[in-house]
Amino acid sequence: MFTRLLVGLDGSPNADEALEQAVHLGLRFKAKLVVVHVKETHRPGQRASDSGALLQRAEERVKDAGLQVETILKHGDPDTELAALAHDVDTVLVGRRGRTSPADVLGRTVKSLIRIAERSVIVCGSKPSPMQSCAIAYDGRETSQRALALVARFASVTHSTVHVIHATVDPSIGTMVIGEAEAMLSLQGVAFVTHLEPGTPGAAVARVIERTQCDALFAGAHVGSGRHSDVKVSHAEEILLHTDIPVVIQP
Repeated sequence: MFTRLLVGLDGSPNADEALEQAVHLGLRFKAKLVVVHVKETHRPGQRASDSGALLQRAEERVKDAGLQVETILKHGDPDTELAALAHDVDTVLVGRRGRTSPADVLGRTVKSLIRIAERSVIVCGSKPSPMQSCAIAYDGRETSQRALALVARFASVTHSTVHVIHATVDPSIGTMVIGEAEAMLSLQGVAFVTHLEPGTPGAAVARVIERTQCDALFAGAHVGSGRHSDVKVSHAEEILLHTDIPVVIQP
């Protein structure tokens, strides 16, 4: 299911973490890694030699792991270029910008990429995860349903149990929502455990992750439009602020 992985590098430690996670995931699925560096048009001080060295180091790292690799140098806006390249891959891996406040968990590029990419975006943690025990933040919306289908496929390959997390203020409604996930996973023959939690999605996810020691989380992007367009991304940021594991965000 993950046979071609796209990794965006910008020379930062967070991007290096994304490359390491891509190597781990690539070894699991025997995937080819497509490593991209985008020279931003509004940063004229970037030298071609710097980009070449960055991509060469990444290529050597991936080859040392025994995986196929392709390196690409682009010019333009990173979010736009990565989203365009994502058409030919299964997922995009990026690093987090920070882990101290909601304001800097995601940078501008990653926020935009989540909105416009037509493939899942994996926002990586501070260290590589084996991604053996999966959880999903499920709220019943359309992108959440697609995330559920993705985690079901992932779990069927890795033979793992899916932990379904639903945050709610109304247990009766929450039971109905989580029942939809139970029905879908049952049809797929995937083992699962459900967690109906009070509070915000980020806090609910954090509690379950701590209890279960899950090492990968799936969630829907919920990208909206108009005046609500930022609300969905902030939900993803809240979840990311409470976790330090890879978060697979499904469009």
